[in-house]
Amino acid sequence: MKSLHNVPAPAKLNLFLHITGRRDDGYHLLQSVFMLIDWCDTLHFDVRDDGRVTREDLTTPLPAEDLTVKAARALQAFSGTHLGVDIQINKTIPAEAGMGGGSSDAASTLLALNRLWNLQLPRADLMQIGLKLGADVPFFLSGANAWVEGIGEQIHAIDIPPAQFLVLKPAAGLATQAIFSHPELKRDTETAIISGFLAYPFDFGRNDLQAVAQKLSPDVNLALTWLENKGLQPRMTGSGSAVFAHVGSDKLSQFVDSAAMLSDAPENAIAKLCSNLSEHPLKSWAN
Repeated sequence: MKSLHNVPAPAKLNLFLHITGRRDDGYHLLQSVFMLIDWCDTLHFDVRDDGRVTREDLTTPLPAEDLTVKAARALQAFSGTHLGVDIQINKTIPAEAGMGGGSSDAASTLLALNRLWNLQLPRADLMQIGLKLGADVPFFLSGANAWVEGIGEQIHAIDIPPAQFLVLKPAAGLATQAIFSHPELKRDTETAIISGFLAYPFDFGRNDLQAVAQKLSPDVNLALTWLENKGLQPRMTGSGSAVFAHVGSDKLSQFVDSAAMLSDAPENAIAKLCSNLSEHPLKSWAN
């Protein structure tokens, strides 16, 4: 049977995240830039002919019904295929970080199985399936860094210059629902335009979820302070708890191949110097 191994699923950072309103159904309206980085999970797929979907965790244990399993079953239902798959995941993107790890795994699963099962579905169909799995999944299927609006369904590809970022995931995670339901969340930021962002891509706007996250998690405050003490200007990504900072060329030499600069990170935190990606590594896997 066919296999696809070493399939990457990259994380994302939100360079900014503004909440511009709220719909009558409770969904928040947002504006953000989603940027792919080279912090990746790695997935392996082996086709089965009995229709079963199984998953083995090579590192971090995941829930039985994680997003890769849900993605495989959703693709089966949509396509009517009789084929199944054995999935293995080497999970390195932290959970509850605001980095989109689960959504990225789901997107890479849809792209890989579309190939392995020879379904030849267009990207638009995969994005339709992905949106039902999670609001961030269509972004990872789109194949490019993007300006995102609405409830996450309006995705416009943009070019972002190559850059490096120091990312810190504190020990504690954050539940997205706890932040979005918080009474102190700012929900009326003025709408921005893409040209405003492109003029200052790494210094634009803010993360409207960050103030609430700092109230809910002391670890977020510790992480932000750690980056500030490195002479950087940090902010949180997504709904956290990971924080990041752009590392300009003037400071990059301090962090490249310098384990000492990362060794004083808060206890049980994960620090990683990442580069952004110009496009998703599986962009060519769907039309």
